[in-house]
Amino acid sequence: VGVTLLTEAHVFYQDLKRGMQQAADSLGLDLHVVAGEWDLARQTAQVDNFITRRMDAVVIAPVNSSGIVSAIRTANRARIPVFTADISADGGDVVAHVASDNRQGGRLLGEYVARRLAGGGNVVILDQPTVASVRDRVAGFREALAAHPNIRVVAAPAVERGLRDVAKQKMDNLLAADQRIDAVFGTNDDCALGALASLRAAGRTDIIVVGYDATPEARTAIAQGTPL
Repeated sequence: VGVTLLTEAHVFYQDLKRGMQQAADSLGLDLHVVAGEWDLARQTAQVDNFITRRMDAVVIAPVNSSGIVSAIRTANRARIPVFTADISADGGDVVAHVASDNRQGGRLLGEYVARRLAGGGNVVILDQPTVASVRDRVAGFREALAAHPNIRVVAAPAVERGLRDVAKQKMDNLLAADQRIDAVFGTNDDCALGALASLRAAGRTDIIVVGYDATPEARTAIAQGTPL
């Protein structure tokens, strides 16, 4: 079974890889795991390589939900079953998609933020619009906030690759603009931790931060009483 992940840099995908390997070992499957590392051309080439090697199945956590469709269709023509994990694809024949309910997760976060803001305030979303799972999270989040007309999303900058240092830079820029901000939604925990680093550097303790993934470092930050 050939597996191509979005990245191996994030704790979430390290956990996913570990879980897949444990299952494969228990089932006697030979797992070949690589990662696209946010590069669509690289991930497409990895799928092509799996096809050339006649893998019995391919698992993809897409780098780009629309861009990966052509690679999935190539595997379809080769009659190799394709599965997606965590992030869905926008097309092609996929046997099964395994993921959490990202829209529900986003909705729960939106409801939490609305409660904390008592129904009014300015919110920032550190977004990753090319990733289907994040689009679902953001849709659920906005859906929950729509019930509170006094809460406004004042900025939703894209954070390339969902990386912490990029998220910090985006948050630094927002704070420098002197726009009132009451809460930040980091669409993965690296985005949330990047926002938290920015707030700490600016000495701001008045802004709520919420994240998604529950990585060990994020859980520690919550337990320590930070704005996350």
